[in-house]
Amino acid sequence: MGIICILDQQLANKIAAGEVVERPASVVRELLENSIDAGAGNIFVDVERAGRKLIRVSDDGRGMDEADAMLSVERHATSKITEEGDLSNIGTMGFRGEALPSIASISRLSIKTAPQHAQQGDKGPHGFEFKVKDGKAGEPTPVATVGTTVEVRDIFYNTPARRKFLKRDQTELMHIVDTVTRLAISHPAIGFTLTVGGQPTVTLPRAKDLRERLVQVYGTEFVDGLVAVGRHDGPLKVEGFVSPPSGLRETRTHQMLFINRRPVRDPSVSHAVFSAYDAPKGLHPVFFIFLDLDPEIVDVNVHPAKQEVRFSDKSGLYRFVRRAVGEAVRPLPGGEYLSQEDAAFSGASSDNTSDNASVYASVSEHASSFPSGTFRVSEALPDSYGEAGGFAGNFRAGNFRAQLPFVYLGETFIAYPDGNGGMAVLDHHAAHERVLFEGLLDGIRLDSTMLLFPRQVQLSKKEHMVVLDNLEMLAEFGLDLEDFGGTSVVVRALPGPLEEADLRGILSEAVAAISEGEKPGRNIHEAVAARIACHSSVRGATVLGPEEFNALLEQLDQARDPEHCPHGRPTRLHFSLAELRKLFKRT
Repeated sequence: MGIICILDQQLANKIAAGEVVERPASVVRELLENSIDAGAGNIFVDVERAGRKLIRVSDDGRGMDEADAMLSVERHATSKITEEGDLSNIGTMGFRGEALPSIASISRLSIKTAPQHAQQGDKGPHGFEFKVKDGKAGEPTPVATVGTTVEVRDIFYNTPARRKFLKRDQTELMHIVDTVTRLAISHPAIGFTLTVGGQPTVTLPRAKDLRERLVQVYGTEFVDGLVAVGRHDGPLKVEGFVSPPSGLRETRTHQMLFINRRPVRDPSVSHAVFSAYDAPKGLHPVFFIFLDLDPEIVDVNVHPAKQEVRFSDKSGLYRFVRRAVGEAVRPLPGGEYLSQEDAAFSGASSDNTSDNASVYASVSEHASSFPSGTFRVSEALPDSYGEAGGFAGNFRAGNFRAQLPFVYLGETFIAYPDGNGGMAVLDHHAAHERVLFEGLLDGIRLDSTMLLFPRQVQLSKKEHMVVLDNLEMLAEFGLDLEDFGGTSVVVRALPGPLEEADLRGILSEAVAAISEGEKPGRNIHEAVAARIACHSSVRGATVLGPEEFNALLEQLDQARDPEHCPHGRPTRLHFSLAELRKLFKRT
């Protein structure tokens, strides 16, 4: 007897479900995509117990007649493609016909639908409802309804091994919120409502465009801090919003890529966006990038959950995206974009932008405050600079700082005499990070200041949920927050150093650190403090005046680890005169 056999249909569906349905959020995504493909104008999602008990998705789309509805739960049954050639011209969210049968194999599924052309009768629209058991559709019963409603109960009830891998309810719910949010952002013309346990949790009415939808999700303050991107070149079109060079963050949160309105992941395109900034390692831009491509040059059939794609000209698309983002974030006066390759061939610096022009203009404004003459490093310091209270002693005490000369090298590096006969080059962002980081850990909250006018901050729903779960921890850093309803919080008190900071950005970074959890060598408090410090510290294109620079050096010298930022990068580099001679081969 042979050992190869044909799998039972129900078992085959369960195997397929393992690829399609990872968690309740996967079910929500598949059902939302079906509603979008059905031309829905409004979609309603109801969940109970983070989707474990119930997931219900209702829409006002085209609906199905009885024959189509009964076929929809058969494996590989689809209305999206009919022949092999259609795979190279997919314009819908779904197309494989695996979602409903896969979901039905690991849950108790029921469908209620009515075709859009159904006539109004004495008893209402001619709709019907049926349940699916063991992969087979039961007998339909008449019901009055509009559009389609799919109800999924008791997910993984018959696959306990899969059920035990689910996370706690709050985690699974955040995944559902994130799924609804991403699809709502990619389809602003559709209204989305998510209800959790009977309570409205996400309400996004139909928006006129992407910007309005982003404002609905993240708030006006967040969106006003972004830069619009737009470029059209033959079959390639990109639009969206990205953060300016001054708005880079430590995390990759708020990075979304959509290919023909489909949320996807693609490291190459993400790197193209990053490379347009010429940013330091460890900092990342916020971006919402929409690529509209000819379906023939992108293959969406390479991932079971349709979250990855393949491009016919990957390098060409990379250059196109980088140039489009670069034009938005690093424009030259004539409106042109100077790429890093162009800069290399022309001999110009890729940092030679209007931002740099403002930096050097600011340095010039402060020039009158600098001591006259140039600063000089020497191994033989004058007697007045000796240890007995001269240069080194006064340097530590901060007395000499008021007269300490310095010069900016680019946007963030500051050169100054180090008091030991040599020169130091300071990264002012890294130095300020270290000062704020240790201050937060050491109880900067003791200097927390009540705001005369409390500030309201709108967050995304996911961020709002995490903040409310961690109010006590955030209070330890001097952040006095209260729920304001919806997705907003009220900030009533802040540590003094954070009064002028971007509160929304600070809370977003804190949420990212909390969501990632503890990592080797760093507890959650240190992770949150590091994120807040990074987002709040002085950045490139901000020029310190003499008093600010001297105060920063003094605070840095008092830190436990003045030579490293919270992430381990150096805050400053020291060069003795002997080392400088060696670098110039003058030993």
